[in-house]
Amino acid sequence: MNQNQIEAIADWIVRRGLAGAGENELLDGFCTHCSDAGLPLSSAMALIDTLHPIWEGRAFRWRNDGIEQDPMLEYGSSSSGEAAEHWQQTAFYHLMKSGEDEVRRRIGFGDPIDFYTLDELAANRHTDYFALVHRFASDGVIGEMDCIYSHWTTQKTEGFGEDDCAALRRLIPTLALALKSASLARIAATVLEVYLGKDAGQRVLSGRISRGVSERINAVLWFSDIRGFTTIADTTSPDQILPLLNDYAELVISSVHEAGGDVLKLIGDGVLAIFKTGTCAEPGHAALRAEASMHRRLVEVNIRRLAEGRPVALIRLGLHVGEVFYGNIGSDERLDFTVVGPAVNEVSRIVSMCRSVDRDLLASSEFVAALSEADRARFVSAGRFALRGVRRPQELFTVDPDMPSPA
Repeated sequence: MNQNQIEAIADWIVRRGLAGAGENELLDGFCTHCSDAGLPLSSAMALIDTLHPIWEGRAFRWRNDGIEQDPMLEYGSSSSGEAAEHWQQTAFYHLMKSGEDEVRRRIGFGDPIDFYTLDELAANRHTDYFALVHRFASDGVIGEMDCIYSHWTTQKTEGFGEDDCAALRRLIPTLALALKSASLARIAATVLEVYLGKDAGQRVLSGRISRGVSERINAVLWFSDIRGFTTIADTTSPDQILPLLNDYAELVISSVHEAGGDVLKLIGDGVLAIFKTGTCAEPGHAALRAEASMHRRLVEVNIRRLAEGRPVALIRLGLHVGEVFYGNIGSDERLDFTVVGPAVNEVSRIVSMCRSVDRDLLASSEFVAALSEADRARFVSAGRFALRGVRRPQELFTVDPDMPSPA
């Protein structure tokens, strides 16, 4: 590979990185361009930790033998168990502990087979293995994402030449920077989705971040909480409270998301969500599907928690529909992307009435009126009630227990 080819590949990386190419596209294109320029790559992998509630990081893979493989693998914690044992046997772990920048094993020429998977590579006629790490400065570290590891192999009889290794040393820092950029974009989207909700996160990323920027929408409002949570918290050991909240929040949030809703806020044991036209064909029906799914999951969670000897709970739900403002509220230094308006206040008051009528689901007359005839037939009146902070009495409805679920 000559200097002109190296510069051309570096230029390609920069252009694709600036264009927002993803990690798989960057690695695949890089390996293809290097191979076309005469660098005898047989396989490659780039690994980077991330900031995610489930995954510790992602590995991106390429090979030239036509065998199909997942181009991206997400991996969980490598701090314990079998995953930790494997990690500690890798060349990447060696680089992390030793402080070195690269390590090479000419596995086709008698070098030790002392790292994880080198025996498999040797068995598949790979002759040379070259691993590198490109570390970030402290200001560039996010969570555990503090470097990019990569390894490169060849099946060429002579292995990598010194010019090949020099070309990789020259090009991989540019590739690493493009991979970091792509990973940061992915992290930003993930963090915003996890903390704001999918729709709100996408709106913020698209530039809707100015204070006061909002839109008036008509949406189905969902507010749920744990029945008797104050009593549960007072009678349960403190180390059981967070696992309890997580179990019940998980089943509510999963049910809402699967039905096409968007969770906007967690308020202690409460969940505020919306279902709106554009994300749901029939927002009211979608909310009822989420409610049915939530109660199926609730039964499963309570059975499991009882078997584990842990406290269990039930969930109350209020449903309403109305016009709200959806957007940024707060100060220049601290904004919240949420919904505000009288309808939000009303749905929180509706769920608080569940205790008074001894029902776990109450819906407003506006919500029921917006349903299809089949869904509306499932509801019966629970009476008229004066809701705190609401000027006029409201007729509330609950599900007829003899009617089938819309699941």
